[in-house]
Amino acid sequence: MRCLLIGNYGVGNLGDEALKDYFLTRFPDIEWTVLSASPRTSSDVPRLPFGLRSLFTPWWNTLRAFRASDAVVFGGGSLFTDVESVYACMLWWWHARIARLFGKPVILAFQGIGPFKTSVGEWCARDVISRAAFVSVRDEESGERVKKWTRLRQGFGGQEVESGKWTEVFLTADPVLSLLEGSSQTSGLAIALIPRANSGDDFLAQAMSVVERDPSSVVIISMQVDSSDERSFCLSLKEAIGVRAAIHVVQSLHELSAQLSRSSRVVTARYHGALAALALGIPVDIIAQHPGDKLDALRTIQGTTGIEELQRLVQDGERELLKYLNML
Repeated sequence: MRCLLIGNYGVGNLGDEALKDYFLTRFPDIEWTVLSASPRTSSDVPRLPFGLRSLFTPWWNTLRAFRASDAVVFGGGSLFTDVESVYACMLWWWHARIARLFGKPVILAFQGIGPFKTSVGEWCARDVISRAAFVSVRDEESGERVKKWTRLRQGFGGQEVESGKWTEVFLTADPVLSLLEGSSQTSGLAIALIPRANSGDDFLAQAMSVVERDPSSVVIISMQVDSSDERSFCLSLKEAIGVRAAIHVVQSLHELSAQLSRSSRVVTARYHGALAALALGIPVDIIAQHPGDKLDALRTIQGTTGIEELQRLVQDGERELLKYLNML
């Protein structure tokens, strides 16, 4: 079976690359082609044109990949939200539209849906989800948003659906959790700070509050190696803290877990940084970008759901996805 895997891959973000690795390793019987912003291997293809610069990429290879695939899988992450930019929703809607033109089933797996600030972003998400062959979401907030659009008789989560175009929606959790299993015990020697390129005053205030109360050493962790903006923010954060702070760039889940395992507390604006801290059992302050966003959802989970329950939800989601793929 051949599938085209679509996500925010190839931008140097550790979390997105971990999601890609999850699909490639957990479903080895599938012949994957990966849509990437920076194709590097023979199994990678570029995104379809959605701007002047992208016209100069070999996008015709991507059309061939669509045509040759048995299904198109949107693999994890928060692809359909316009918190940072409505462009993202439009970009992924465009790829889903091409999949439909080729007659390929669209699979939305382990997705974070919303929040939305614009009607255009919400419309793009709603249109894709309403026509998808399979949908699983990684948190209840995403499920509730989708529920408002659907005609589910009994509510969200694997229930019967009314006649119409909506498919059922499965509740799961972020699959990167399954790659974090078996992490080492923590030794609690440092405070870990994990900013984003666009982290602002909320992150800085919480980070400085924690650092000023605790004399421990500080490690500033960058999870997006290619981002000059994130590098600049890390440098300014190090300057504000002083000599006891050091910057570490991590490029794999193993490196991230190793750094966090030496930490007594984590302050993070990165979703998968927070997820790794929760998996390790380290106290974590999660700084959301926007009310109701993926970090806000994870902060809710932090207070109500144990890591074992999240891992069970991942297994449930994986089983339902595999069941659908086998049907194909």
